[in-house]
Amino acid sequence: MESTEIRRLVELEDTHWWYRERRAILRKELRSLRPGRALDIGAAGGGNTRVMLAAGWEATATDFSEVAVEVARERGIDAVWADARELPFDDASKDLVTAFDVLEHIEEDDRAAAEIVRVMRPGGTALIAVPCDMRLWSQHDVAVGHVRRYTRQELVDVIVRAGLVIERVWSWNVLLRPVVAVRRRRSTGSDLEELSPLVNTGLSMIVAVERHLPVKSLPGVTLFLRARKP
Repeated sequence: MESTEIRRLVELEDTHWWYRERRAILRKELRSLRPGRALDIGAAGGGNTRVMLAAGWEATATDFSEVAVEVARERGIDAVWADARELPFDDASKDLVTAFDVLEHIEEDDRAAAEIVRVMRPGGTALIAVPCDMRLWSQHDVAVGHVRRYTRQELVDVIVRAGLVIERVWSWNVLLRPVVAVRRRRSTGSDLEELSPLVNTGLSMIVAVERHLPVKSLPGVTLFLRARKP
């Protein structure tokens, strides 16, 4: 992701419906885990890292962008530059590893998945999110540096090959998928942008409602995966 995109993301992530709801998902997943040492890969400005810190985790943010690392540090977050394919952390040193919107940027996603497993302690948890379905591929994906969008089976295969046990895979942003599909067909670049308060509130309400509906097995815009290390 370009430096300008990182800066834009950081400006938006506190209020934008997309990032707010993803933080809500993370908070929900953390409730079932005992706090320990966490690693947030591809953390950008550290929005998700701050969720972990607030929940009592000793969390470190990493990103391939030096700008992202700088921004995270400016926000008081322990952040280090790192290539997800070669993490600068000891084996079995983390209780939790998150990688939200990371694997789709990396040609050698198997290497990144193997590194996630390497730094996890036995019994540790991985939370991963990726964009799904190449039918949604657009200039937005090109602008933000994606090399692929995943099917459910493709994501599972990468994680299982790395050595993790899948606990759950689910779709997110199901209700808004038709809207996203139309928007992406017309896209000429990244759709990271500030929305009017009314539109932002309306979209927030829709994705919040989705939490309580039995739609997680239907096609969405994003796939979430939770796995553990044996």
